[in-house]
Formats: sequence, C-alpha cells, structure tokens
Amino acid sequence: MADLQSLSDLKPTLEGTAAAEAVPVEPKRDAQGRSYGTGRRKDAVARVWVKPGTGKITVNGRDQEVYFARPVLRMLLQQPFLVCDRANQFDVVCTVTGGGLSGQAGAVRHGLSRALVNYEPGLRAALKAHGFLTRDPRVVERKKYGKAGARRSFQFSKR
Repeated sequence: MADLQSLSDLKPTLEGTAAAEAVPVEPKRDAQGRSYGTGRRKDAVARVWVKPGTGKITVNGRDQEVYFARPVLRMLLQQPFLVCDRANQFDVVCTVTGGGLSGQAGAVRHGLSRALVNYEPGLRAALKAHGFLTRDPRVVERKKYGKAGARRSFQFSKR
C-alpha cells in the first residue's frame, strides 16, 4: 500500500466539490404564503396546505373535531406540531379521499409533515427522526382463492 498511516488518509479531499458548498434549502411557498404536502396511508390520500395562523385545522370543509370525532385521530394530527414546537402557529386546510378514518388521519399527518418541511426546511431533521416523513407501506393483504379472506380458511365440517 502507498504510505497510509491512518484512516483519515483514505478520505478524499472535498475542496472544490459540490459537497463542500452546501446550499441552504429554500422554503416552497405559493403566492398566498401557503406550503403544500401530499400524504398517503393505506388507501387514503390527503392534500394538505399549511399557512401561518391560529392552529385551526379544516378537513374536507369541516372542523377537525367534527370530521375526526375520536380523540386518538385528532392526536395524530397534532403530533408533527408538538415535535416541532409549533403548536397553534399554523392553519391547516386539507382534503382527504379514500380509505377509512384511521387511514385518513395517518395520511393527513404524513401530508402535514411534508407541508411543514416545505414551509420551514429546518424542521426536516426533527420530523424525520420521529418517522413522520416516511410513508407507511403497510396495506391490506389481498384475498386468495379457496380462502374466506386473505388467510382465513372456510369452516371445517367433519360430517
């Protein structure tokens, strides 16, 4: 080998490369000062817009307390704000289609996290560490022929 004394000798020099000149990420906002994010979970798809405000969350034209009646689902929507210490600082408007209420709440949380990163790129590390930017890949398993469901067999009859 050619005069390698330590592991630091193996590092390539970064002078003059793109890695040395890290460009700060610009926020993505529209003319009204909103940021957008798409969220998905199971069969649900959520389109989420975030803008500075008082913390009002509107889902499909209705207030979050009306649309997501269960407190657990409303708690899912608050998680990205609590992680980033941005509670009651943003108004959220979203439209959700497909799936059930649980999947829709997960889709809104995913879209909300993406929209927050687009609005304020510095929040990416905190949201990513808690897994809010990762799309949950779990979906319902398909039904198989000869079975009552995805895995359940028909009831066995001895006689």
